[in-house]
Amino acid sequence: MMSCYKLPISQMRRVGLALLLPAFLLGTSAFPNQVQSATAQTSGGNRPLTIRADVQEYDANTQVVTARGNVQMFYPARQLQATAAQAQYFSKERRIDFSGNVYILQQGGNSIRAEKVTYLIDEGRFVALPQSNRQVESIYMLQESDNDGQTATPAPKTPEFKRSN
Repeated sequence: MMSCYKLPISQMRRVGLALLLPAFLLGTSAFPNQVQSATAQTSGGNRPLTIRADVQEYDANTQVVTARGNVQMFYPARQLQATAAQAQYFSKERRIDFSGNVYILQQGGNSIRAEKVTYLIDEGRFVALPQSNRQVESIYMLQESDNDGQTATPAPKTPEFKRSN
């Protein structure tokens, strides 16, 4: 057998590739990517809804996808983005349940912050629940009406909130 330094460069590369390729393939199958992504096709035009997370599981019997850890949802057809600790996509019911520090942003600036949010896809409706002793926060960007170049009438002054003892 020839020593390594006497082999031509092309043969050394082939030997190196032959040794490294199986190790690389084993490494990619044994250690999956940190962030997994699933894309659900919604009915009525097959618009993608993409969910990314550290871990995702799919139950073929119930047709439920469970995503955990740094969950991100993108739904361009509805101009929505969401983040949460966990999300479950119920494909039969066409709903997504988010939980754990949920933040949902719609293009244009409308947003919701809550502990739990259910998104009903077909209705385009959100149901948000707060953490105990907290409140849900929603921010809506309102378009001020402009009557022929005139400024909108200012809102009336809000009376002070008086606590009853």
